[in-house]
Amino acid sequence: MVRQTRRTVLLGGAAALAAGMQPSLAQDFSARPMRIVVSAAAGGATDAIARLVGQKIAPGLKTSVMVENHTGGHFGKVFKELVTSAPDGHTMFMAPTSAVVAQLLHPEVGYDMPRDMTPVTQVATGPLVLVARKGIPIKSIADLVAHSKQNPNKVTFGSGGGTGSSFYLALELLKARTGITFTHVPYRGAGPALNDLLGGHIDMMFDAMPIMAPQIKSGAVTAVAVTSLQRNPALPDVPTVVEQNVPNYEVAGWFGLLAPGKTPPAIRQRLRDEVAKALKEPDVIAWLANQGMTPIGSQPDKWFDYLKSEIARWGKVVKDANIKPE
Repeated sequence: MVRQTRRTVLLGGAAALAAGMQPSLAQDFSARPMRIVVSAAAGGATDAIARLVGQKIAPGLKTSVMVENHTGGHFGKVFKELVTSAPDGHTMFMAPTSAVVAQLLHPEVGYDMPRDMTPVTQVATGPLVLVARKGIPIKSIADLVAHSKQNPNKVTFGSGGGTGSSFYLALELLKARTGITFTHVPYRGAGPALNDLLGGHIDMMFDAMPIMAPQIKSGAVTAVAVTSLQRNPALPDVPTVVEQNVPNYEVAGWFGLLAPGKTPPAIRQRLRDEVAKALKEPDVIAWLANQGMTPIGSQPDKWFDYLKSEIARWGKVVKDANIKPE
């Protein structure tokens, strides 16, 4: 009887050990490089966040991480690339808020977040910032309203990603709250839009903090407002839109990772844990804070729920503003 008990314990321990080892075997990423696909040109905020994350998670995963930039197609190219890739953890998609907007405006793309994809983790969040080119007499929302009235439809607003972007929705919300008029200039990515702003080819734009904060601090552009309810520590002298007598105005930008659908839970969790570990590194925290961003590193299930809530939230905005695809 004693022998059988001892044998049972030994077998049970071996089984537990084998069970504990199995996920690690499935999580060996060293066989080939990993890639993070981005639906934007190089130089934008999504690209910058993807490269930061890729660089930091590569050592722990014992592989190299490449960032692939795909432009155009209203996120359709990236959605298809993700859902048709093997669910082995070697492909992830860095999704910005605009991915949700594009999905709502372009159902013909045929893919749905998060139904057809595996949420891994929300990486970071932060406000957008409204900026003006040097030389135009707009330094506040009041200046913008006055200039718009004096020059109907003459203010040119660029938007990386066009109507299928959170930048454009931020603009439409501002129009609804203030009555400004403008000429919209769509771009495939925030990087090209910023280049034209710096070159004086467009007047204004909304953009994410990681890209625009350094431009503001260097004096290359004029900061008009941030879209959060409170001022951002990275730009403490820049007032919010709400502070400038525009009620009920808030827009947050976020970035998060998704993997192909049917990615095994063990792989999904390993990827999330590596990203969360990277987001706790002091230099990453400092870099994000300097760009006005807050690290998140949420668990997959929480990220899944947040995505669903964002789809519902932005869906109402699109409907209320009667925004149509280009």
